[in-house]
Amino acid sequence: MISDAAFWTLTAALGVGTFLIRFSFLGLLGGRQLPDWALLHLKYVGAAVFPALITPLLLWPDATGGQTDPVRLLAAAAAFAAGIRFGVVPAIVAGMGSLYLLQFINGA
Repeated sequence: MISDAAFWTLTAALGVGTFLIRFSFLGLLGGRQLPDWALLHLKYVGAAVFPALITPLLLWPDATGGQTDPVRLLAAAAAFAAGIRFGVVPAIVAGMGSLYLLQFINGA
């Protein structure tokens, strides 16, 4: 177990670190116009972060003890196909619907 002093020291250090990361963009660059190449690259940050968060949960879910689950892979494929064809809300509905349906059929 971690001591109280170590916990609060780590918490304060992480708070200062995250503040400095945010301040580097908002405080130092907030009043300036970014170059076009930087704006182009920043457009793709959101599109890259979401798959980076989802992929480990899809391939090694805690609900199955870290084993890849074909039901989740099929639901992700359905959500991806609906997202490409129709948009975000149909992708969410298709993913959730297919996940629940396949789990019901599979008896999980």
